[in-house]
Amino acid sequence: MSVTGTAEFGRLEESSRSARGPPGRVYDGWSAPKLGAPMASVEHTPDHPPKTPPPPKRPISPPRPDTRPAGAARPRMHVRNRRSANWALEAAPWSAGRAARRVLGRLHEWGYGEIDQVAAGVTELLVRTAVADGGRRVSVHLADQSRQALIVALSHCPGPAAAHDAVLRELTRLGAVSCGTDTADDGRRVWALLDL
Repeated sequence: MSVTGTAEFGRLEESSRSARGPPGRVYDGWSAPKLGAPMASVEHTPDHPPKTPPPPKRPISPPRPDTRPAGAARPRMHVRNRRSANWALEAAPWSAGRAARRVLGRLHEWGYGEIDQVAAGVTELLVRTAVADGGRRVSVHLADQSRQALIVALSHCPGPAAAHDAVLRELTRLGAVSCGTDTADDGRRVWALLDL
């Protein structure tokens, strides 16, 4: 090697020292790199399995759908612009006779006395049907309009009641012009319309 080459090599080594670290420490290219310096592509296998992330939190579940059968809600009964009366009775076998007496008394007050037998028979059958549903009370509603009387018995027993087509036939046989029944959450409603 020539003297020029050696001098040239010394200058390169000096510039390399100042660029690589503090004086007195020589970086020869073979020693370990500083921390934070990019590593060569060396695969390192861990001594333990990686920590698994916690499972995601469950979202708040929406409320469960209603389990009742889908259907239109029963419209509330509204009695307007006519005379009306109602009574709440105990759901007992003797309630049918008591309801019939109260209905007849109110019809007499309103000036209708000629249909006592029909009104009493229809009222007793309506109340007996409502009592048979097994509720604790029965309500009877009476209204008149245009020389017709509407008598309604409501059993306050939640849940579906058995269908009684025989009751509707019997109401018609007793003299009801129109009659019907429907069931909702507050019980079964049985009604009859009488000509006065």
